[in-house]
Amino acid sequence: MDSRRLPVRLATALVLSLAALPALAVKPFVAEYRASMLGGVTTDARMALAPAGGDRWTYSLDIDSPVASLRQATVFEDRDGAWRPLSGDDSTQVLFKKTQKLASYDWAAGEARWSGDVKVDRRGPVKLQDGDLDAMLLNLAIVRDVAAGRPLKYRMVDNGVVRPQAYQTLGKETVTVAGKPRVATKVSRSSEGKQVIVWVVEGLPVPARILQKKDGKDELDLVLQSVR
Repeated sequence: MDSRRLPVRLATALVLSLAALPALAVKPFVAEYRASMLGGVTTDARMALAPAGGDRWTYSLDIDSPVASLRQATVFEDRDGAWRPLSGDDSTQVLFKKTQKLASYDWAAGEARWSGDVKVDRRGPVKLQDGDLDAMLLNLAIVRDVAAGRPLKYRMVDNGVVRPQAYQTLGKETVTVAGKPRVATKVSRSSEGKQVIVWVVEGLPVPARILQKKDGKDELDLVLQSVR
């Protein structure tokens, strides 16, 4: 399996200022997923949110298989409901080849930079705006905004670039979580041959399912098994 074909970051950072939103409680969780990747590899995955001291949290995704592993982690701060990414670690290993990309969000300087296995033109700096998120944090933002009925319009600052993105609601669909049928809100966005579809179930802190497609083919499919 070619590491370049693995999804690098899960879909996508608010255009709207989070400072204007009411404070929402951030609570730790551990979510177990079943992951299907390119090449037909099926394995377990874990998504977790853990306190990192003060108003800081670590949000992570780990996927391990016999041939490849993927870890994405973001440290962010929660200021009365406004989430700010502070650092990111994106590591992929395929057999004996490992790549790692590190992100640093300096809000005092108002810029983000990247290091590690990153192209020169992707190292930054990139100017930050209030409300910017990285790709990992977007997963939590979508869950929050679907529940609140807010527009799903975002600005992603990730991997050395800025990508404004908008998700559209596709309606309701029944999904199975922990062996029980649950009604989910289905949302999606498409651009440059890529599509991300997210299923959100009321009361769950994480998406019930995340499907990434490229050129019409499934690239990564995460299906929630349990959350605690």
